[in-house]
Amino acid sequence: MTPTSEPPAGPHHPAPAGTLRLYDTASRQVRAFEPLEPGRAGIYLCGLTVQSEPHVGHVRSAVNFDVLRRWLLANGYDVSFIRNITDIDDKILVKSAEQGRPWYNLAYAMHRELDKAYDSLNVAPPTYEPAATGHVPEMIELIGRLITRGHAYAAEDGSGDVYFDVRSWPAYGELTGQRIDDMEAAEVAADPQSVARKRDPRDFALWKGWKKESEPETAAWPSPWGPGRPGWHIECSAMALKYLGTGFDIHGGGVDLRFPHHENEQAQSRAAGYDFAQYWMHNAWITTAGEKMSKSLGNSLVVPSVLERVRAIDLRFYIVAAHYRSHVEFSFEALEEAAAGFARVEHFLTRAADVLDLDPAAVPTSPEPVDPGGLAATLPGPFVAAMDDDLGTPAAVAVIFETVKRGNKLLDAGPSEDLLLAAVHVRGMLAVLGIDPFDPHWSAGGSSAREEKLTAAVDSLVAALLEQRTTARAAKDFAAADAIREQLKAAGIELEDTPQGPQWSL
Repeated sequence: MTPTSEPPAGPHHPAPAGTLRLYDTASRQVRAFEPLEPGRAGIYLCGLTVQSEPHVGHVRSAVNFDVLRRWLLANGYDVSFIRNITDIDDKILVKSAEQGRPWYNLAYAMHRELDKAYDSLNVAPPTYEPAATGHVPEMIELIGRLITRGHAYAAEDGSGDVYFDVRSWPAYGELTGQRIDDMEAAEVAADPQSVARKRDPRDFALWKGWKKESEPETAAWPSPWGPGRPGWHIECSAMALKYLGTGFDIHGGGVDLRFPHHENEQAQSRAAGYDFAQYWMHNAWITTAGEKMSKSLGNSLVVPSVLERVRAIDLRFYIVAAHYRSHVEFSFEALEEAAAGFARVEHFLTRAADVLDLDPAAVPTSPEPVDPGGLAATLPGPFVAAMDDDLGTPAAVAVIFETVKRGNKLLDAGPSEDLLLAAVHVRGMLAVLGIDPFDPHWSAGGSSAREEKLTAAVDSLVAALLEQRTTARAAKDFAAADAIREQLKAAGIELEDTPQGPQWSL
């Protein structure tokens, strides 16, 4: 069998206060996070194969693991975060040939598009982003080690292929809870003849010999087994071991990578004699019409197209508001509903800053200087408890809205310490989720000069109408005042009369 859905969760015991607990795919239970080195966390996230423009489903993984990274940082951890790029692959070679362009040109162009998508959603750059093509020597060395230890073999037909011998590793299948005899054969579509070269049909490629007739010479590297290129699975093992060491804390990726990719990664790495990942974490899919969002299904929504309809911060909020292990059925209606909810949070912060006579960006994210324990020590207890419970973002977002609700009740009473604390807590919680609207990232990356001029023009026009409305109300011409309100409402602008004067929002 080839599992694609979320495995049943194991026992979920209440977490002791102050203990981060994460769902570990390997043990099928929520476990207390105990890093190999106190105060430090090493994370490897499988990045994308840069074959085409990134869609919303692609970027979910990056956003979810960005939240994990932010939460570890908020708890005072020193985080090494590695996210790779697969820039040589069967699919890249096929697509580049179809488009009549060099494979490396396609990979580079799509890598740039991916970087833009990540940046638009406020995904922090990783500590390092290794590319597969830059680490072929490390892969060759790892393959040689597996051959020496009796876990890999070169095909005898001179093809240059090298395979991992799954029967040589009795623990193969432990990550996804499978028996070898129940598994399907490894993928053979790209090279049907590979079946005859294998000792077992489930053996998977570590090295692919160069096919002169169908592959460009630039897609081959010299090796002890002849020119060729690495298999997909060996790439991540080599890069994770190089940058995080022989044992590291967390390996992440989409749920569809559990088998065969992560199963194969774990098997080859441990067969080579390395501890490898201590925790395995997987985010669920974003689906459309109940199916995984993918290019092959034709239901993908590329990020730039989506951002023509909604703001990037609203898209990120939509993603983080769902638990990372829950499948999300994408629709613009749901996205717009999420955006409307997030607008209420922004409106509170703007009004609170006005009442407190502060620039919104000047409202701190912590009520006190952050100590070495991190930002988390200053945030509301229920929010911390939610995040510590396997990154429970739905419950964490509920705490944000509850804090906003309490803060709104304080607005009419004027400036107060309680109002300031509510605003500070909201900004701090939003910062952890990467959706603080007054983070310089959103203003720097989210507005063009033309948009800024347009905003200033709208603000000026609305201010003029509000002045007319105030004049009409002073003259007791309430019909005229109401007509102005309705005129603004028809344009998508809501008015709210407050003790500090009328406030407007989209």
